[in-house]
Amino acid sequence: MGAYLVAAAALFSAPLVFSDFRLNLLAKFLAFAIVALGLDLIWGYTGILSLGHGIFFGLGAYAMAMYLKLEASGGKLPDFMGWSGLKELPLFWMPFENFGAAVALGILIPALLALGLGYFTFRNRIRGVYFTILTQALVIITTTLLVGQQAFTGGTNGVTGYSTLLGYSLASPETKRVLYWVTVAVLIGIFILCRYLTGSRFGKVLRAIRDGENRVRFIGYNPAVYQMVIFTVSAAIAGIAGMLFVLHVGIISPSMLGIVPSIEMVLWVAIGGRGTLIGAALGAILMNWAKSEFSTAYPEGWLFFMGAMFVIAVVFLPKGVAGLFQWRGKDRKKWLPAWARGSGGKLRTGEKEGSVPQG
Repeated sequence: MGAYLVAAAALFSAPLVFSDFRLNLLAKFLAFAIVALGLDLIWGYTGILSLGHGIFFGLGAYAMAMYLKLEASGGKLPDFMGWSGLKELPLFWMPFENFGAAVALGILIPALLALGLGYFTFRNRIRGVYFTILTQALVIITTTLLVGQQAFTGGTNGVTGYSTLLGYSLASPETKRVLYWVTVAVLIGIFILCRYLTGSRFGKVLRAIRDGENRVRFIGYNPAVYQMVIFTVSAAIAGIAGMLFVLHVGIISPSMLGIVPSIEMVLWVAIGGRGTLIGAALGAILMNWAKSEFSTAYPEGWLFFMGAMFVIAVVFLPKGVAGLFQWRGKDRKKWLPAWARGSGGKLRTGEKEGSVPQG
């Protein structure tokens, strides 16, 4: 508990240390950490691999971007609609004129899409690679739709060109700090929610489904209901992350919610530590920080460094970064890296019972 409080205090005090540019980068990484938490719920705890979470992230981002674009237009038609020949605002854009409605829709639209997909797949017991392929197909369909409907979505350029939020300038350092603190608060809130869910009876059923779905069905539970619920919650969390991402980055386009971003999200969870929550969040922050630093220092070869990190993580850290700090025994306050422990969980020669365990 103490470590979590220290981490939260460090995040809240980051504006005192970082420049505006670094603070904005960290805020973006924290938004990625939020979507990683949601993905860990469905994959790490329920055992269902989704390669389409970029869609839920993107739908939330588009919802917020649509509100920001309408605010920037000052009641006029957005510029890309005028270029495409539209004369009046499309009907489905109108709810996004209100900030509260835009936030609600940024959560509800991804959640309802996930609920619909989950209803037809989990109810019909579509699992494993087949479900993964379906989520990738959903990514392709959505991105194609967004690109093709340029008059309504901005096409390949996406939705950009906004500068205020509720009348406050997004370029203002004060606004950026407030948005950063909001992102930290949301991250902590969602982390607490995920901890509660995974630690409850509901979470125990999720882990049981992951480890043996047929056994869960045999003892009287309906796994499809639990899978639909957690998939919906995970999508809603991704939508929240997308809305925060737009506020920090200032643009959303179809390229940001394609197959590659969806795969990257899975890599964050895998490298950070699947089924640990804290590992998923750390993986998102560390991998994006490494991506930013390597691409800046080595613009021509940074992909090789990223590839090397992935290989090292897969080969030497099968439990992810969080697996480096596993602890057992009576004194749980003393953490020991996994590589320093002996095999089989047995005490090494010369160790005493109750001492820091080596296995």
